[in-house]
Amino acid sequence: MTSGLPTVVVVDDSDGLRRLVRLRLHRSGMFDVVGDGKDGTEAIGLAYQHQPTLLLLDTSMPGMDGLEALPGIMTVAPETRVVMYTGFEGRSLADVALELGAVDFVEKSFPIDQLPDRLAKIAGAEPQARTARLRMIAGSRRDAGDGHDQEVLNEHLERYREVFDVAAIGMATLTLNGSVVRANAALAALLHCDAADLVGLDYGQFTCGQGAALDSSLEQIRTGQSLASFEHEIAGYADPHIARATVAPVRDREGAALYALLQVQDITAQRAAEDRFRRSEERFQLLIDAVEEYAIFMLDTEGRVSSWNPGAQRIKGYRTEEIVGQHFRVFYPEDRQRERHPEYELQVALEKGSYAEEGWRIRKDGSRFWASVVITAVVDRQKRHIGFAKVTRDQTERRVADENREHVIELQRRLLAVTGHELRTPAAVIDGSVETVLQHDQLDPDEREQLLAGVRTSTRQLHQMSADLLTASRLDAETLALHRAPISLHTLLSGAAERARIVHPEVSITVDGDLETMITVDSVRLGQAIDNLISNAIRHGRPPIAITADAGAVPIADAGPDTAPAAESGHDVVITVSDAGRGVDPGVQDRLFDRFVSGPGSGGAGLGLYVVREICRIHGGEAEYRSADDTEPGRFVLTLPRR
Repeated sequence: MTSGLPTVVVVDDSDGLRRLVRLRLHRSGMFDVVGDGKDGTEAIGLAYQHQPTLLLLDTSMPGMDGLEALPGIMTVAPETRVVMYTGFEGRSLADVALELGAVDFVEKSFPIDQLPDRLAKIAGAEPQARTARLRMIAGSRRDAGDGHDQEVLNEHLERYREVFDVAAIGMATLTLNGSVVRANAALAALLHCDAADLVGLDYGQFTCGQGAALDSSLEQIRTGQSLASFEHEIAGYADPHIARATVAPVRDREGAALYALLQVQDITAQRAAEDRFRRSEERFQLLIDAVEEYAIFMLDTEGRVSSWNPGAQRIKGYRTEEIVGQHFRVFYPEDRQRERHPEYELQVALEKGSYAEEGWRIRKDGSRFWASVVITAVVDRQKRHIGFAKVTRDQTERRVADENREHVIELQRRLLAVTGHELRTPAAVIDGSVETVLQHDQLDPDEREQLLAGVRTSTRQLHQMSADLLTASRLDAETLALHRAPISLHTLLSGAAERARIVHPEVSITVDGDLETMITVDSVRLGQAIDNLISNAIRHGRPPIAITADAGAVPIADAGPDTAPAAESGHDVVITVSDAGRGVDPGVQDRLFDRFVSGPGSGGAGLGLYVVREICRIHGGEAEYRSADDTEPGRFVLTLPRR
């Protein structure tokens, strides 16, 4: 050990908590943190490997919990001082930890900034003193804060303990591996023992061979299920007694299970008092009446509805009195009814025991929803077929989400492919031009000018592509902000034309129309849209390029009382960009403003016109392409409100 500081190993199944504790101990300058782990098995290995001065050990962890790991740790590292760092509290649990070899019991509510000092005292104490002074955090927690908030918290904790301890139903707090850390009097009475005697024991010992069912229930809540239950016999009674054990997780803010709350109820009297089938039917009815996310109902042997739950009414729209007695084929589209698909489902369920599928179903109002369906054949104790149980869940949102996810993935794939392809050409031009200039000192002025023109054009393409990509991204995320200000059409359109002439001085571009008209827009964004249209005309059309503005015959300020308001036509400024080319291929006109759409062999990322349309729309306008007619060539038209 080169630092001379006490060494520490931290074991907790929460990654965030381990990082926090490691940082606090390291920043204190009192310790050398030599390792960390996430379960009891790792704790034993780390203890053997490092022989640390202290091992901070969580109580509840998946796999092997802290109580199970303690004896192994003490065997492989007898000089290591183990401190239980736990979310539980209770004298009985502390006593069990002490008996197994722990030297201290610290609750996770203990102030984190005081933890290094507390551990430093433990690291420097003599074994006899450590054994004699096992401290409970409850007292420390009261000392840590005397304010009103702490008093309220303490009061709530006391109320919880009172409810827990006096509850008529058996209750226990378990680690994620099944060890009891707290039990109430009702559970102790049910198992014929004292509550303190249960602490530290695996609850599976009391299930009369159903330990695997307990393990399965704990695994279910660890992997995200909100509730799990199983039944087991209770030992110690002259006559068989049956208990129902229900396990629910207590989770942290990230949703990870911290420990389990066990409820145990003696259902022997219920089993004895009711007929088994009737009892099952009642429990089933109670269950389905409480569930609103699923349509759960019964069909008779012919497929007619015989029961109806609130979930079925919510999903399908029928009230009980409207649907009971009708054949369940009414839930299917007409084409599926003609195919006798509902009858086919019942036939398969009867032959194989159950039938499951997903498909379109029809609500009472005629609307469709995507359903996940399970039909199960129901038989009585004599194995006679008495009907079907049908469970339906509305999965429309999930289906739409799946389709949207696939669409987004496809768009991202296409974006990467198109962008990668389009970046190669301008990058190659720039690289080749620079390389030529560097390697040939005797270039004549015309050759140098051609190379520089190519670099300028390619740079412009890259700039426009990056601007379109950024704008499209912000449009999709709905984060594109507009900064509107008055600007004349002359300034807006002439600026766009001049920018194009700098890059393409050989191209004829004219600007004409009602250019003195003022319009309130985001000039940068709308200028980007016009730049895209001009660039589109240069790349895919033929000069000359004409930009015209039409602000309407009647300015808003001069409109008389007999003039129809501008809202009737929707817009009062029209900007047109046209060229002398053949126009847009009719095959792509319907999809011209969609992302990644371009004409055959035209190249381009297919984002420019998409950006044009969306910029117009967020200004309250629209973009369209109009085919050539007897008086005008093919042209792009932007219609915008003047204000």
